[in-house]
Amino acid sequence: MSPGRPAEGTGPEVEITELRIPGRSGVVPARSYGASDRVLVWAHGGGFLHGDLDMPESDEVGRQLARAGIRVISVGYRLIGPGVTFPAPSDDLVDAIEWATTRAGARQLFVGGASAGANLVTGALMRRPRRVLPVRRLLLAYPTLHARQPAPDGMLRALLARTPEPDVFGPENLRRMYEAYLGGDPADAPSFAIPGEAAPAELAALPPTTIIAAELDELRVSAELFAARLQASGGVADLRLVPGAAHGFLDVPGDPAAGNVIGMMAAQILETT
Repeated sequence: MSPGRPAEGTGPEVEITELRIPGRSGVVPARSYGASDRVLVWAHGGGFLHGDLDMPESDEVGRQLARAGIRVISVGYRLIGPGVTFPAPSDDLVDAIEWATTRAGARQLFVGGASAGANLVTGALMRRPRRVLPVRRLLLAYPTLHARQPAPDGMLRALLARTPEPDVFGPENLRRMYEAYLGGDPADAPSFAIPGEAAPAELAALPPTTIIAAELDELRVSAELFAARLQASGGVADLRLVPGAAHGFLDVPGDPAAGNVIGMMAAQILETT
């Protein structure tokens, strides 16, 4: 653990500390923001192949939630690439969440992530259910939870046709992303790698879950389907649609949607009793 450093930017200063979490395959780098007994373990996105602790989806989320009174532990999990294969990223998230249950001073523990990070944290909790990890709520921002998701309905397809720039998660791109992550056919993967296709009993074991979908995002189909499957399995799903937003809006500094959603997540964490 290295000495803390003050946050830059506007708003109150936030104490930031670099962490080295012991994991089964070595050290898992992480970054702690703020000081509170309400702790959120957070995972950035990046398609399992990209992303880091300095991207706004990681760093700015941590700073803003810390200013709201929440301690955030943002995890720099290993990315798939030379020498790193599945399930390394999932292992790192499991190790980080387990570490946080005993070493982060958490009176209440929350877990969340964005895009591919949302997949990883959901799968990590499926590997270590609530009887093992006392997580109060799972928060997922524009998640990818299915390797093969249904086609968008006519309304969403029409929206994407009018705004083609964010239309990047069609079936072929999604298949390639999961094949790169898994190193093979997604049909052969364990359920924690593709949480949206898990059995009802595995879904029911998840904590209450907030699912944030961007309106202009084909992955919205995955978010909506996952919410429906959670509810049908007896779980608790709170689905929030962000109007006019595209995938990855938490990674765009100054995006009003990002500020609003971070505020909503903070409220849900702080209002949990």
